[in-house]
Amino acid sequence: MTSPAPGAPNWVDLATADLDGAKQFYTRLFGWTTDVSDGYTTFLLNGLPVAGAGPLAGDSQPTAWSTYLATDDAEAVAARVTGAGGKVLVAPFDVMEQGRLAAFLDPTGAPFSVWQPGTVGGAAVFDVPGALTWNELNTRDIEGSAIFYASVFGWTFRESSMDGRSYVVAELNGTAIAGIQPMVGDQWGDLPPHWMVYFAVHDCDRAAATVSGLGGTVLQPPRGIAIGRYAVVADPSGGVFSLLAGNTA
Repeated sequence: MTSPAPGAPNWVDLATADLDGAKQFYTRLFGWTTDVSDGYTTFLLNGLPVAGAGPLAGDSQPTAWSTYLATDDAEAVAARVTGAGGKVLVAPFDVMEQGRLAAFLDPTGAPFSVWQPGTVGGAAVFDVPGALTWNELNTRDIEGSAIFYASVFGWTFRESSMDGRSYVVAELNGTAIAGIQPMVGDQWGDLPPHWMVYFAVHDCDRAAATVSGLGGTVLQPPRGIAIGRYAVVADPSGGVFSLLAGNTA
């Protein structure tokens, strides 16, 4: 497939306290294989890159999945982020000839990154079982988040609903690229704003059971929504992600 347009998700990776355990867990769950270079693991689906994993940057960093948005100018994104009230966590830097990377916090505190492709474009396959299929910002400030991402990436938005609850769909050039879900209700507790990654699966119930069998945790059991069936799960080290089986999957 062609690379995602600037402003659209083009990669996800896992920072984890147990890289060897993560490789065992995810290869068994999704049928991925691995390619390791300079301590960074690229997960492959049928030989094509779909996600990555690496060690934690420090003891204070939690095990977590990160969403990357495509850009053709990481420095320009960094300037727009600060201008819109966000924070630069890691200034743009070269990852050899593969591309340029930068990491940020949006004004609500949700971390995200950008990837400027060089020889590596990011994920090469999406929306099939075992690949990334959706990215979702969970935030307590829908309006502020929309203003920020519109300013930085040119997103537009439309009101929608998911499972009877308010939901915002972010679009780029008329194409839906991400969701924004309000963190309303006691179920969120003190969980900070964050980006959630969704991986497509053939059968959500079976995949959730596999997560449990591999030592992970099912945080939200499989449930049906208009577009299919999804579950929220965590790997054995606490890396949270979602499973989604679409109605046509």
